[in-house]
Amino acid sequence: MIGFLLRKTFYDLWDNLFRIVLVNMGFLAVTAVPFALSQLAAKYTGSTALGIGIIAVGILLCSIYLSAAAHSLKSVSDYGSFGFGDFFRGFKKAWPAGLVMGIFVVTLFFVVTFVIPFYMSIESPVGLVLGMIVVWAVVFALLSFQFYFTVCARLSTNLKKIFKKCMLISMDNTGMAVFLLIHNFIVLILSVFLAFIFPGPAGVLLYLDEALRLRLLKYDWLEANPGADRRKIPWDALLIEEREKTGTRTFKNFVFPWKD
Repeated sequence: MIGFLLRKTFYDLWDNLFRIVLVNMGFLAVTAVPFALSQLAAKYTGSTALGIGIIAVGILLCSIYLSAAAHSLKSVSDYGSFGFGDFFRGFKKAWPAGLVMGIFVVTLFFVVTFVIPFYMSIESPVGLVLGMIVVWAVVFALLSFQFYFTVCARLSTNLKKIFKKCMLISMDNTGMAVFLLIHNFIVLILSVFLAFIFPGPAGVLLYLDEALRLRLLKYDWLEANPGADRRKIPWDALLIEEREKTGTRTFKNFVFPWKD
């Protein structure tokens, strides 16, 4: 399943290269403005609090943008495409969930920046235990809520259900969640060399949506086969149609697709 997931995502990224680049450029623009303003605030006012406040607002804006992007990228995962109109329609649906995740990310930022160092600085076993509890809570949050935007786009817009589904998916597919987190971290590091233009945040969102979409086949099969062994999912059978739609390509197909 992982091999097919990587192949399909690569094909979709390549086939929608222009759209992926545009989404990433939009994200960079949304990110650059608050970052620049925070630097100006620090330079001309000397207020660290003002700079942090501007960055927090920037995180909220980025989260709203990513939520809208996830709604658009879902169509790519479904063998389709999207345009500017689709993106703005997705924005109308997604901004409340994006705002909530932005608040969550800001809270997580303060926890990592201030709470964990505070507990670790306490020279006692109690401080160490509390610090480790918070660290593992952050790890669990990263594993679970990496699915937040794609769950919002594909499964539900109800905030309570989104958070619940994220945690359930992560706990029921721990190996996949860990793999996706590591994979996406590596992808973002590699994206630095292309200034986050490709694959960038849009590539990560697409990969997560592809992963969730294929993983849902497992739950459809379990619902149709009650009592089946959850550890023995017949992925080869479940992915037959997906493999037929995706197909295979040679290097020539990628570089000179019009010659097919």
